[in-house]
Amino acid sequence: MFAQMMDMPVTMMSTDMYATDEMANGLSLGLLIIRVVVGVTLATHGLNKIFGGGKIAGTAGWFGSMGMKMPKANAWIAALTEIGSGALLALGFLTPLAAAGMVAIMVVALITTHRKNGWFIFNPGGGIEYVVVLAAVGIGLACTGAGEWSIDHAADIHWAGVPKGLIIVLVAGIGGGLLQLATFWRPKSVASN
Repeated sequence: MFAQMMDMPVTMMSTDMYATDEMANGLSLGLLIIRVVVGVTLATHGLNKIFGGGKIAGTAGWFGSMGMKMPKANAWIAALTEIGSGALLALGFLTPLAAAGMVAIMVVALITTHRKNGWFIFNPGGGIEYVVVLAAVGIGLACTGAGEWSIDHAADIHWAGVPKGLIIVLVAGIGGGLLQLATFWRPKSVASN
């Protein structure tokens, strides 16, 4: 049965899978819920970097303590990327690009902060669990698209899917995060040598 499904043309699979309005509406609602919850969560993290606690100066101090060069600029980049990507995800606008911004933030967070703390978020210092889940959601949304209840759908923007959306999120998201680290991150063990 699985072999037969794999031989089916993609258009036939998608037509059969979402043949009813109930299924199409369910998919659109599910994607809307994921986009809004994750997008708003991401955007509020960015807003907190600017307006909460220690504000940008505090975020820059924290980034500097991790070995980020130009910590104030990187604090602004992180905050604005979180706000912009979060808002775009919530709206379902330029979804693969928005997802790439979130994935880039998660790649940087995973490598600079969370990887040494194990899997679980409740571990001291916070493990990688949360950032891996958010990165996976971003990659998934780049592949599925925002759904029918989105600006992408209303504006007839077709950047999502495989391979187009996947390439955007991998190159701009993972590649962008790794490029930022290669350019700006000098961890203590490297910085002190």
